[in-house]
Amino acid sequence: MKNRTLIGLLCIVLAVLTTFVVSPIVNKMSEGKTDAVRFTKDISQGAQITEKDVEVAKLTRSNLPQGFLAMKADVVGKFANADLYQGDVATAKKLTTDANNTVNVLNALTGSKVAMSITIKSFANGLSAKLQGGDIISIYVTDKDNKTTVPATLKYVKVITTTTAGGVDETDVVENEDGTKALPTTVTVLVSVKQAQQLANFEKNATMHVALIYRGEEKTANKFIAKQDKYLKQMETEEKENG
Repeated sequence: MKNRTLIGLLCIVLAVLTTFVVSPIVNKMSEGKTDAVRFTKDISQGAQITEKDVEVAKLTRSNLPQGFLAMKADVVGKFANADLYQGDVATAKKLTTDANNTVNVLNALTGSKVAMSITIKSFANGLSAKLQGGDIISIYVTDKDNKTTVPATLKYVKVITTTTAGGVDETDVVENEDGTKALPTTVTVLVSVKQAQQLANFEKNATMHVALIYRGEEKTANKFIAKQDKYLKQMETEEKENG
């Protein structure tokens, strides 16, 4: 009888300890704080994340979204997959490594360069519908005298996308039931204002063909564009000096 009483008392004590001591400790542990990356300002979709755009903060674990990122290295250098806002916690779904996504490229325009479309007048002119976003191309121009050249200003140009007559970008084109696809009628490129002026003139007064120069890693592609930008800057400086 005494043993039963003692066991009963122990059960009561354990129940009290669990309710008022153990449970609060467990709850506190589960709500402990951890490192999480959050954005320090609003960021538009397509913009590349820089070191100044993020910070690492101690946040309550239970309030963090699924897939949150804890290190800046997992965020900096990537691109916003949607509009992001100051105070948002960085997650894998909010970011992308695809710098050549059409929406990302267009939303990342700052005014130093523009997006411009040129007409693909024949199947051959547009590299037989094989162009992709991120490709580096040269633009061959045939004038009214049948003289064909590659203007030094258009030696290396980045493709954003190609688009069908129905306004569908190359990444969204689907096969018809017979296995065919709608062909692109324009190619949209990322160019300076000077290059855009040239292209507008050639669109009206010449015929353009594109030639693929490079397709591959973004780092290598950017080297070609850097060479082109350097030439354009030198040409602008010379024009000012000779002005």
